[in-house]
Amino acid sequence: MHTDAIITKNFKSAKKFLNGVNSSIAMHNTSTQFSDGGEFGFGGEVGISTNTLPPRGPVGLSQLVSYKYHVSSNGKIRK
Repeated sequence: MHTDAIITKNFKSAKKFLNGVNSSIAMHNTSTQFSDGGEFGFGGEVGISTNTLPPRGPVGLSQLVSYKYHVSSNGKIRK
């Protein structure tokens, strides 16, 4: 539930995977090495939590939602 990737030339299959996988980061033709906080501009020490978000005390919308990132490339790898 953190990072999952699919390698395929079939765009329809990739779209189905990206929308259906229950992960914080869903990748298409991209190395999972790009799934750290530094690559997303959050800093290397920030991770993506896969835990549920229990509300405590007064909260607003920003405390109740999380994000799902879709990352696509043409086979990009880290050097």
